[in-house]
Amino acid sequence: MTTRITPLAASALAVLATPALAAGGDYGFTSLFNTDYVVLIGFLIFVAILFYFDVPAILMKMLDGRAETIRNELDEARALRDEAQALLASYERKSREVAEQSQRITDNARAEAQSAAEAAKQDLQISIARRLKAAEEQIASAEEKATRELRNRAVDVAIAAAAQILAASTTAAGRQQSASMRRFRGGKPPTRPPSHFC
Repeated sequence: MTTRITPLAASALAVLATPALAAGGDYGFTSLFNTDYVVLIGFLIFVAILFYFDVPAILMKMLDGRAETIRNELDEARALRDEAQALLASYERKSREVAEQSQRITDNARAEAQSAAEAAKQDLQISIARRLKAAEEQIASAEEKATRELRNRAVDVAIAAAAQILAASTTAAGRQQSASMRRFRGGKPPTRPPSHFC
């Protein structure tokens, strides 16, 4: 306790050396009628009571506890900030991955649509070529049929013409033959019919 009294004694000497001694009036400084002296004694007793009950240590302990609490809260706040930054980085990474994935999906869909359009275009060209070929075949078939019908008609016309010519010549030959028969009956030998069918 001597270490505590030493600062007390030093503070008392500092107070005694102040100009407060002049406020004493007619009485001496150490008189109980001097208000400054009474205030000084009250202050010294207050300080002594504070040191006796170890108030400075209690205050230091409270301040150290408060500092430790603040330090813990700061550490917790740092940990929460680090966790928040990690979560933010994770969400940003996931956002970039989702954006990249959506870009890949869009590119794939665009490529698939383009390939499907090209396939449809090729199928359409094949279908058009097939229809053109079928139309050409139908045209060729119709031309062949028309040619065949035309030939048949020409043959029919030729046969009809030949039949008419034959009929006409047969009739002419028949007339000649009947004339020659009539002549033969008249005593002349029969003449041969003209041979234009050889």
